[in-house]
Amino acid sequence: MTSTSTPPGLARFNALQEQAAFTALHEACASTAWASRLLAARPYATPEDLYAASDAATADLTTEDLEEAMAGHPPIGRPKPGDPTSAREQRGMAGAPEDLEAQMLELNLAYQERFGHVFLICATGRTGEQMRDAVKERIGNSPEQEREIVRTELGKINRIRLARLVEED
Repeated sequence: MTSTSTPPGLARFNALQEQAAFTALHEACASTAWASRLLAARPYATPEDLYAASDAATADLTTEDLEEAMAGHPPIGRPKPGDPTSAREQRGMAGAPEDLEAQMLELNLAYQERFGHVFLICATGRTGEQMRDAVKERIGNSPEQEREIVRTELGKINRIRLARLVEED
């Protein structure tokens, strides 16, 4: 049976005051341009409409907008203290052996030196080893290739965070 009513979490998001909605979006993605674009398209009839708007906004981010978005993400293996979102997303590194933690620290620093920003990957559901292997593989990319991979990974992260925002009761 298909429901035509807006899911409660999405209805609550649609009803938020503009500043509260912007804050919620900005917590999902640190790009002001992305959050502003999603805010301007409210109300959303379905979560899928919101996700499609997010995908379109992510695709249109400038290099500067991407840099702003990436600045909101802590390095893999070092979630922001007191931030349950980054801790949950980086669960694959929780309790990792010391040698894996040391490898990730070294790889994160090498990646950041090469590209000028944090290594961004949709860490949800990935093991520490998978994330280590991904940074090893991606560090050889050109800056242009890496920017597009980052854009794709950011889009995945944004969808997961938006789903949590509008599907929670």
